[in-house]
Formats: sequence, structure tokens, C-alpha cells
Amino acid sequence: MPDLQRLDAHHAPALLRFERANRVYFARSVPDRGDDYFTGFAARLAELLAEQAAGLLHLHVLLDDDGEVLGRFNLVDVADGGAELGFRVAEAASGRGVATDGVRRVCTLARDEYGLRHLVASAALDNAGSLAVLRRTGFTPVGDVTLAGRPGLRHVLTLTAESEVIR
Repeated sequence: MPDLQRLDAHHAPALLRFERANRVYFARSVPDRGDDYFTGFAARLAELLAEQAAGLLHLHVLLDDDGEVLGRFNLVDVADGGAELGFRVAEAASGRGVATDGVRRVCTLARDEYGLRHLVASAALDNAGSLAVLRRTGFTPVGDVTLAGRPGLRHVLTLTAESEVIR
């Protein structure tokens, strides 16, 4: 079973391999991070880890048995008992329930470890996989959004002991 871990500096090499190997795949459904992301990866990761230490976000990687990254599951913009969920899964792992499992697990952490009471997440209308994951994990569509010029749907999830996602 893949291991969901809080992102740490020691994950940097595997995370960079994951992002590079899946760059073209990710760009099909989300905006490309751009070349600067890769050239400034170490500095950006250090910034993110500092923000995580300050409680502003909670970043996670899902690792296979060899320590390679299968996916990222992030809670950002943490404030007022809520956060925004973002996730991406390697092309080689797509279609196997990895994203659904990772989202369920990070939602449990959000409620039980980070004390969050609600999450929001958005996905482009042409990103059928992410939309399906959000619905399977109990998120409810609440309105239209534009994501990098593309139409999308915003979703919410209330985290309670009875939350469907936790089961």
C-alpha cells in the first residue's frame, strides 16, 4: 500500500523526478508550471517547507514501495478552519484508485491532525478524472470557476466525524 507522508526536504529528489517525468501529462489537464519551476526547484521547495512549518499549508507525497512519488496531495491557503485541496497523480498510476485513496487519506489528516473543518477544491470541466475523484470522496459542486482560462467547478467538503470521505 502506498505511504502518504508529509513533504520533507528528503523527498526533493523523488519529487523533482515525479514532476519532470509527468510534466507533459499534467499539462494536459492543469497549467504547466513552466521552466522556472524546475530551474528554481530547490529554492521553491525551501519556501514551501517554511510555509508548512508556519502552518500556512500542509503538503504530502504518496510514495510507492521504492520511495518514488506516485502523487501529491496538498492543502493550501489554510485559514479559518479550512483549506484548498490540490492533487496530482503520476500518469503511470492513473486509473488505479490512487488519487481517490490519496484524497481520502489527506482529508482524514485535514480533519484529525490539522483540525480543519472544511475543504474546497476546483477542477476544470475537461478534467474528468479529477472531477470524478472529488465526487467519489464526498465533495459537492457549488459553483463555476475559471481555471487558467478554462471553465471549471468549485467543490466543498465539510469535515465531520460522519464525513463520507472518512469511511
